[in-house]
Amino acid sequence: MVRSLLNQASTVSNPFSVRHSALVRLKGLARESEKNRNVICSHEAREILMRILFSDVSSGSSELSQEALAVLVMFQLTESECTGIGSDSNRVVYLSELLFHSSIEVRVNSASLIETVLAGMRSSDLRAEICNVDEIFAGVTDILKNLSSYPRALRIGVRALFALCLLKQTRHKAVQAGAAETLIDRLTDLDKCDAERALATIELLCRIPSGCSAFASHALTVPLLVKTILRISDRATEYAAGALMALCSESEQSQKDAVSAGVLTQLLLLVQSDCTDRAKRKAQMLLKLLRDSWPEDSIGNSDDFACSEIVPF
Repeated sequence: MVRSLLNQASTVSNPFSVRHSALVRLKGLARESEKNRNVICSHEAREILMRILFSDVSSGSSELSQEALAVLVMFQLTESECTGIGSDSNRVVYLSELLFHSSIEVRVNSASLIETVLAGMRSSDLRAEICNVDEIFAGVTDILKNLSSYPRALRIGVRALFALCLLKQTRHKAVQAGAAETLIDRLTDLDKCDAERALATIELLCRIPSGCSAFASHALTVPLLVKTILRISDRATEYAAGALMALCSESEQSQKDAVSAGVLTQLLLLVQSDCTDRAKRKAQMLLKLLRDSWPEDSIGNSDDFACSEIVPF
């Protein structure tokens, strides 16, 4: 049956209704079970679906293309398949255009495929070419910003933005697209894994000046990061501490905001916890940095406090 459906979908001479119906049926089968997906993959489905998806990149409204995309994103792609997409500028531009499609499913599926391609390629040059497309950052950020009521859109949006921000030289494009404000606004809507990715992305963006400025200008950034420490997971704590370190190193106001939000207690608890060594090192560095900002009656300004060694209290 799978062989027949793939043949129907890929035969260009077939009527549109036949090809479309075959793709819809394949999508339903793929959604049913992993066993079905394995059977579909065993018949070179990914190659066929990619051919349908990109058969006419100038036709952004093609229903066949959209259905092929919906099926394709349910499978893992090989490195050569990812490279085949990422190395073709027409295909990349086409996917960036789909990020602004009228259909929510098409937009999210496009973001999902972009994330898969970025994660599946070893070539930093090819990843850079994808990340140089301004519309991709704008489209992914807009999905996070305006489709927050759709759990899958949030999940895919965070993953795609993280993949895009791994490349340092194009992180400023994420800031320009409003990613900093959007990440803070959506942080409390995310589950554990997605919150970790969002915090990792925040820390990455805080490593560039424009990112620091954008986060510092959002009133909720510092309080939310402080609140995150020891709340979600060890990884989340590490990323939050790293972001706070970057922000407080650049802004006295961020230092004051952190102290007002109760960061002293959080950091002292952190260095005594079972959290990662990297998180503890970041906490110790942040404690040293913030010492001058603490209230005079705080433990941090007592004579018993040694900057090089955090003592229990």
